[in-house]
Amino acid sequence: MNTVKDQYEAYPYPARDPADEARRLIQGSPSHPLELDHFLYGGARDWSQPLRALFAGGGTGDGLIQLAQMMAQVGRPVEITYIDLSTASRRIAQARAKARGLSSITFVTGSLLDAPDFGQFDYIDCCGVLHHLPDPAAGFAALRSALAPGGGMGFMVYAPHGRAGVYPLQAAFGALYAGQPPEARLKAAQAIVAKLPEGHAFRANTNLGDHKDSDAGFYDLLLHSQDRAFDVPELLEILHQTGWALSGFTMPALYDLARIAPVPEHLNSAEQMAVAEQLRGTIKTHVGYLVAADEARGPARGTDRSLVPHLKGVAAPALAQAIAKGQAPKLTFSGVEAALRLPKTAAPLIAGIDGKRSLAQIAASAKMDPVAFGALWPAVEAELTSWGMLLYSSILR
Repeated sequence: MNTVKDQYEAYPYPARDPADEARRLIQGSPSHPLELDHFLYGGARDWSQPLRALFAGGGTGDGLIQLAQMMAQVGRPVEITYIDLSTASRRIAQARAKARGLSSITFVTGSLLDAPDFGQFDYIDCCGVLHHLPDPAAGFAALRSALAPGGGMGFMVYAPHGRAGVYPLQAAFGALYAGQPPEARLKAAQAIVAKLPEGHAFRANTNLGDHKDSDAGFYDLLLHSQDRAFDVPELLEILHQTGWALSGFTMPALYDLARIAPVPEHLNSAEQMAVAEQLRGTIKTHVGYLVAADEARGPARGTDRSLVPHLKGVAAPALAQAIAKGQAPKLTFSGVEAALRLPKTAAPLIAGIDGKRSLAQIAASAKMDPVAFGALWPAVEAELTSWGMLLYSSILR
């Protein structure tokens, strides 16, 4: 792991300036509190109880700062442990936390393989790390040992098809620049990439942009010494081997074969996701949530009318207005373009989503009887959860 450690000491990733915390909060998946509740706790976590969280390979702190800041904003207790090999990355994450006055974090320099030594956690974040281990299964297993009963993990691992062209360049640069210091490797590789022929798979891949954003992004993408990707079958197999089960991907529409082609009867759900990934061709990361295999469960569902829905990434009034007019708002995710298709009758229900009212209360305010609501809401839920836009959580109640 020394080469990997040296990389992140020279080029902490992603590149972040703690001074920027004064003007913006980076949000994403995993480790958004609404997602935690939705995927891991049935949308009904008791948020009066402290959330004990681990950031395993926390890097420069995007997910860490997001969770700590959002929990502080809603006044919910949280105890966070951050672990990373890189002292340079840790210093940036610490400076970001200090800039925001976040004091609920314990910072540790070390390996995520030692995570069980720090106890058990209700929530574990491991984003962009497991695919950089010499033995990813050992990482998955170590984190499973650090999971408290009833908890879960948010993860991101690389996917192969959306990263077309990356791995031949990594191999070539590894052979060309073995033993050279990171700065020299970076300069030489950037010169070659600038002259790649138009037909090269990497140059033709419009899904990738990290190499254009910063030196750290270029190095992490094309000069990494330990990097592998998982397709859906490989991901599901390593989860099975290490005691995990998939609760769900944050954007399940991308893995929905029925949105791309007729689904033959002989394909099971896992096989359907695998074929969808192959046909999409643009998925460069798998992002989702895991639970213990012996506690397997899926995300929250609106069959429980006491659940509180939230919209993520869109304002309820604007979406409701568009639906009431019969519009189909356009969506663009991971190189995929789609449109939301909801009946006009759903507009009053969408307008009622404020993160505090339950489904039953929303139906009542829309003057919709239980039978009519029960006929309409599943379609609304299916469409919006498929794109990661609807989540259930009790965090504001």
